[in-house]
Amino acid sequence: MRVFVTGGTGLVGSLLMKRLRERGDHVVLLTRRPEAATHLAGANITIVNGDPGQPGPWMDSVAGCDAVVNLAGEGIFNRRWSQEFKDLILTSRIKSTDNIVAAMLAGRASDGGHDPSLARPANETGRGRVLINASAVGIYGPHGDEELTEDALSGIDFLAKVCSDWEKAAQAASVHGVRVVFLRTGIVLDKAGGALAQMMMPFKMFVGGKVGSGKQWMSWIHNEDEVGLILFALDHSEISGPLNACAPNPVTNREFAAALGAALGRPSFFPTPGFMLRVMVGEAAEIITTGQRVFPKKAQAAGYVFKFKGVEAALRDLLAK
Repeated sequence: MRVFVTGGTGLVGSLLMKRLRERGDHVVLLTRRPEAATHLAGANITIVNGDPGQPGPWMDSVAGCDAVVNLAGEGIFNRRWSQEFKDLILTSRIKSTDNIVAAMLAGRASDGGHDPSLARPANETGRGRVLINASAVGIYGPHGDEELTEDALSGIDFLAKVCSDWEKAAQAASVHGVRVVFLRTGIVLDKAGGALAQMMMPFKMFVGGKVGSGKQWMSWIHNEDEVGLILFALDHSEISGPLNACAPNPVTNREFAAALGAALGRPSFFPTPGFMLRVMVGEAAEIITTGQRVFPKKAQAAGYVFKFKGVEAALRDLLAK
């Protein structure tokens, strides 16, 4: 399989590229900094210079690929939220996805368009053209204890709107026969960076604990299962639409803090008040002090087996490395 990847130098993207290459797939990596990706060069990788947020010659590289995994988007915690940064969070996702879809449809037209009698056949494993597009459990908006599956309605807050618009942009490809999967990801646990690295800092200083009330739910996933679900979605043509990428056992923030403290051998009884968090990070604090109890109903029904179902085992695995 030939897979076009955006966001391939990030935490999830880097591991995804490694797993794709291990199983013999060819990766076409789109990056704005090709010089920073030279260490990835190899027999089964092609590095393409370009910005997914801008149309350009890179779009021609999509035509020869069997699948696209689009992980591009401005990190929501990269800066304090201003209106300008919130606009960037949204537009970086929509523009990238619009360009990816346009490139896929241009390539599909060269393969015979969306007329089934003319379209190029699926490859030897039965896979056809597919777009795995990033999204997030934030699409459901803040919730209490109710269980949320892929059938749940979208929320109305800022991040829910971002995710909803993001998915609509990707859905445009389905009209032309492309199988589209929305990867609704929870908190990805990876020691190398991301949310876990930030959450570990106060624990390392012996002042870790719950955030706010600690009752808010955290839908999390080990980085190996995040990548595992992407590969699973690539390989299973029956999967389309929303796919919750989170472990089957969400935990409250209080439970997560206790598990993280135990894994690090640190106390976990120093709370961070919600008002203090709002002073530090502004509006983005709402993401941390509220949450969703999300379950991967579709993935489990399709037969995906999680490597890490419990947060204690996931943290022990990551922090032992």
